[in-house]
Amino acid sequence: MDTARFFITHSTQLLESDFLPRIRTVVETLTDEQVWWRPNEASNSIGNLILHLSGNVNQWIVGGVGKQSVIRDRDREFDERSPIPRAELLGKLERTVSQASGVLALLDPSMLAELREIQGNNVTVLEAIYHVVEHFSMHTGQILMLAKMISASDLRLYDFPGGTATKLW
Repeated sequence: MDTARFFITHSTQLLESDFLPRIRTVVETLTDEQVWWRPNEASNSIGNLILHLSGNVNQWIVGGVGKQSVIRDRDREFDERSPIPRAELLGKLERTVSQASGVLALLDPSMLAELREIQGNNVTVLEAIYHVVEHFSMHTGQILMLAKMISASDLRLYDFPGGTATKLW
């Protein structure tokens, strides 16, 4: 596999098979109320972070890389306070990641150096993908940290032979 195709495939795998399942695993252990808890008004809830990830992936990959028409209200992602059910939030994020994966599956590796204007920035397709993967990773970590604070327990996201689970942090 050439490097460009590997980059696209690996980026998709990180979103679909690494970050998204971790988010789903911890969110499913929480109540809707816990998903919308925030430590203070200057911080985000897990619900806000999931809305933000959906908006970011949709804008940068589906819209930017895939050249599809998207509408995003970024401020609303952070301003939302109504308790959108966790199942609805997860469904939205899963659909968005699935759409993005479809865009990436059809992406010709020769297009990685093409320029796109996304969120007021001129970036290459490669930069857009890289931005989304690192952004998704960062917010996944925040979601996991918030879930760990709320549950006050080991999230047990990694199981190893012999049944010994290790902590993320």
